[in-house]
Amino acid sequence: MVNDEIIRESLKGILDPELGLNIVDLGLVYDIAIQDGDVQIAFTLTAMGCPIGPMISEQIQETVMALPGVKSVNAELTFNPPWDPSRMSDEFREELGFG
Repeated sequence: MVNDEIIRESLKGILDPELGLNIVDLGLVYDIAIQDGDVQIAFTLTAMGCPIGPMISEQIQETVMALPGVKSVNAELTFNPPWDPSRMSDEFREELGFG
């Protein structure tokens, strides 16, 4: 059965093209909700005007749909709250000099 942990682990394969770091450890994945195989994912970008939103959304949908037990995926881009470096994993924050 698909769960939050499995989904987050699969999303680590999606990289932010500008930073080359995965979207989970960057803190871009805000929320994952799963109900009867239907998955809702709220995600953000590092900057509001960033043009990669549709590409990241498509990658999220393709990646999660490939998981066993997933019937549908809705990837929703949000900027509420706005992303900031505090959302990154400790490792990435240090690597990028925010530590």
